Amino acid sequence: GKLATTSLYLKQPINVSELPGFSLGSCSVQDEAAQLAAQIMKPKEGELILDACCAPGGKTGHLLEASQGLAKITALDSDAKRLQRVHENLERLGYTAKVLQGEAQAPENWWDGQAFDGILLDVPCSATGVIRRHPDIKLLRQREDIDNLAQLQQAILSKAWTLLKPGGRLLYATCSVTQAENQNNIEAFLQTHPDSELVQLHFNTGLDTKYGWQFFPDKNAQDGFFYALLRKEA
Repeated sequence: GKLATTSLYLKQPINVSELPGFSLGSCSVQDEAAQLAAQIMKPKEGELILDACCAPGGKTGHLLEASQGLAKITALDSDAKRLQRVHENLERLGYTAKVLQGEAQAPENWWDGQAFDGILLDVPCSATGVIRRHPDIKLLRQREDIDNLAQLQQAILSKAWTLLKPGGRLLYATCSVTQAENQNNIEAFLQTHPDSELVQLHFNTGLDTKYGWQFFPDKNAQDGFFYALLRKEA
């Protein structure tokens, strides 16, 4: 791939079970834009990292791989059924994480009080960046859905910020292409959180929105995706 240093494209699609080494954890299937999460986060040995809204666990596994299993990952999701996929992915990859069921916006129900060095916040979104994979989104999504999701995303972001160590980093991510869910959310957050700073990102494709980097769907490459990296004042 052109973006993610770990990415490879197949010339022809095949069943995942036919991928050499897949069952042994030698590779995983993930969109190239989604692979950038671990690349941007750069998890290090001994760091406490929260992967909020983690299911089905692709990014959880990638964070562990990126740190050679030396980062301490907490994988959180509200859906118990989808968390089973997280366990399955971790088992296949041969890594371990602290897997918890809970709402990201209600840490009082699951958080042990230890602040995190890094937080990956892949928030629930409209999925407008992955319509090519799920064309029914065009029929199912309504205008009010975007507004409701943006409010939920703001609530999750504000609450997650309180779990971050001073000097820590938070990576906000969506597979959406709407401004309301992406740059508007980050702009509003920066205005109301004076201890936050936006870290500039740059890639060879996509758009710098001034409040994060927007990728658009590419027929032969990545999905639509948005990233904003925030650092907490030390």
